[in-house]
Amino acid sequence: MYPWLAIGQIIPYLHLANKLAERGHIVTLLLQNKAKQLLQSKNYHPSFITLHTITIPQVHPLPPGTETASDIPFHLQTHLATALDLTRVEFESILVRLQPDLIFYDFTYWVPEAVVASGSQAKCVAYYIVSTATMAFRMVPSRDPPKGRAVVEEDACVACAPPGYPSSTIILEPKRMLGLYMPFGEGVTFYERITTSLKSSNVIAIKTCREIEGKYCDYLSKQYDDKPILLSGLDLPEPQEGELETRWENWLSQFKPGSVVICVFGSQVVLDVAQFQELLLVFEMTKLPFLIAFNPPMGCTTVEEAFPEGFVDRIGDRGVVTGEWVQQQQILAHTSVGCFVSHCGSGSIWESMMSKNQIVLIPQLQDQVLFSKIFTTELKVAVEVDRGEDGYWVSRESLSKAIKSVMDDSSEICGLVKKNHEIWRQKLAQPGLMSGYFDKFVKDLQALVSNNNVI
Repeated sequence: MYPWLAIGQIIPYLHLANKLAERGHIVTLLLQNKAKQLLQSKNYHPSFITLHTITIPQVHPLPPGTETASDIPFHLQTHLATALDLTRVEFESILVRLQPDLIFYDFTYWVPEAVVASGSQAKCVAYYIVSTATMAFRMVPSRDPPKGRAVVEEDACVACAPPGYPSSTIILEPKRMLGLYMPFGEGVTFYERITTSLKSSNVIAIKTCREIEGKYCDYLSKQYDDKPILLSGLDLPEPQEGELETRWENWLSQFKPGSVVICVFGSQVVLDVAQFQELLLVFEMTKLPFLIAFNPPMGCTTVEEAFPEGFVDRIGDRGVVTGEWVQQQQILAHTSVGCFVSHCGSGSIWESMMSKNQIVLIPQLQDQVLFSKIFTTELKVAVEVDRGEDGYWVSRESLSKAIKSVMDDSSEICGLVKKNHEIWRQKLAQPGLMSGYFDKFVKDLQALVSNNNVI
């Protein structure tokens, strides 16, 4: 397995590795030293799973020691993709030594070529954790621009759904497609990187389920000449894996049930100081207890450096802001928690769907903007925060309004999303549903290895 160099991408791969190891399969997960140090305690089957450190070359203008997407602001990630591509020689040497049956990858679009070059017989599985609806909207051959024509941000065509797209409610403003045709690595655009990855794979695999994204899976398969799409289900770790740390248990337990608001934005999102401070002031305004876990904002080494003046004295013990990694799934399961404010990352949204908490979405990256529409306009289990005129950030009034709308039991919106969320939570939690997905997933992988056919 060789996922993109982001903690939020690596963790689902490690979850997948653990589930495969439970069934006796041997897995080597390639990752960076920083990621290995952070995640090695989550390797529950070290006899079957090897966390293999791969060296990320230094590429200008990345700061020295850059290994993951969380080390840098988003605009520098194109250079991190260049560094990723420079690991190809090391990757091929690993293939020669290990001779794997299967390779799971996403952003390393050159993996199928590397397989041929190394003489490996491995089958290539393009495994993606982002929503199928997003991939079907953005990463399909029918969106390929005419040769010789540069596609720019203002082109209305880039925000239109591709022909035959199975939804009229999922739309995107042109500025939200910015970056699709921009360089992401040397000599390749983001669009080319992902579509090449999908085209050249033996099969496409996605962390999702048909109950929510079936029509998008069918559409994506047709766009790639009926290529098989394997679904791993939601692939979440079991809730009992690891008890909640005592400090969080003690802090949460002092509040009444369903009263605490949690806000986590994942490993790739880094706000500027003004955005960060605006968000903190919103939580102060709500008068509700809150826990915020964010990367330090741009230019800061700690979150404390960016606190608004007098913030700590005003909130007292009612709020906690940390720059550390937190046990999100266990925290969401605590009885004191009632609302989750999320960036709509794939892992976060599925964890929130399996919890009993109200959901407020502030999608940050382009795939998250599309993904959020499923939950706000199709399933109606969450609310999305209205954005300002620039379309990229939210005012304290709009965020405060969204939180209050789902936390006020007398609100019509509160009742609607709570009812719909519970219906879908029960559907997804049906005994045997997700294990059935994974059983079929493994069966299809075995068929691919043994006779090239997927049932």
